[in-house]
Amino acid sequence: MVEIKTVAVVGGSGNLGIPIINQLLKDGFAVTALKRPDSKSTFPSAVKVVTADYSSVDSVAAVFKGIDAVVSVVGQGPAAACQNVLVDAAVAAGVKRFLPSDYGCPLANPNVAALPVFKSKLAIHKQLQEATSKGLTYTLVCNGPFLDWGVQNRFVLDLSEANPRIYDGGDNVFSTTTLAGIAQGVSGTLKHYEETKNRFVYIKSTDQSQNGLLAIAKKLAPEKKWSQTDVSTVEVEKASNASLAKGEINQMVMYGYLFRAIFGKGDFGAKWSKEQDDSELLGVTQISEDDIAAFIKPLL
Repeated sequence: MVEIKTVAVVGGSGNLGIPIINQLLKDGFAVTALKRPDSKSTFPSAVKVVTADYSSVDSVAAVFKGIDAVVSVVGQGPAAACQNVLVDAAVAAGVKRFLPSDYGCPLANPNVAALPVFKSKLAIHKQLQEATSKGLTYTLVCNGPFLDWGVQNRFVLDLSEANPRIYDGGDNVFSTTTLAGIAQGVSGTLKHYEETKNRFVYIKSTDQSQNGLLAIAKKLAPEKKWSQTDVSTVEVEKASNASLAKGEINQMVMYGYLFRAIFGKGDFGAKWSKEQDDSELLGVTQISEDDIAAFIKPLL
């Protein structure tokens, strides 16, 4: 039976990386954090910090020697381009398990996977599948939108002016996970090596809808004059396609595709079935409406 003891985290100083590192330490893993030579990032004292050239397989492989699992939490866009090097380095160093920087939408759904925003992620999936013939295994963590971060940063629901954008009517239920819940899922994946080998794992802190979140906000702040702006994810996708065709690649263009993937009706959406859900297996804490209210209230 394979046991994961040593874990290298790449991109561990960001919004998701920090909770992941803290959870891994809490669960007894020996954690090494990689950072670029010019990085000023800091980490907990229990973490071994090593610099590496992310463009060099040899440089990264030298750090990965003796590492059982690699958890990539690199950002999307240009920052994610280093993942092909990370995978090759993991193979060269004899790493057992690789978790790429997915943490989001259900890319096993071909309609979602066809959206341009996911092109680079699918390329890494293919590389990982090919690397299994060389002894590397992988897990693709699917957690839906970040719930606490997504509300606080106006992504899942913009509460800044009591007039949120509501997509496709707002009743589409999606599976969603807090940053702490994702960290639990990552750590749980490494504790369940065989059960999570070479597949998607689906985790969630709860199932919610935009209208459900809005109802919580209205209950907390009934004195506000609430309204909403209704938006079609079909039209948002068309707008992103038009921008992309003109060579415009920015956050809002990419967000348009994410809104389609998460909030879209019919063949889109991000809700896991009970049969798919790995949350119990991986130890992901389920949260209540009161928990959600606790991080919505300061935003009102």
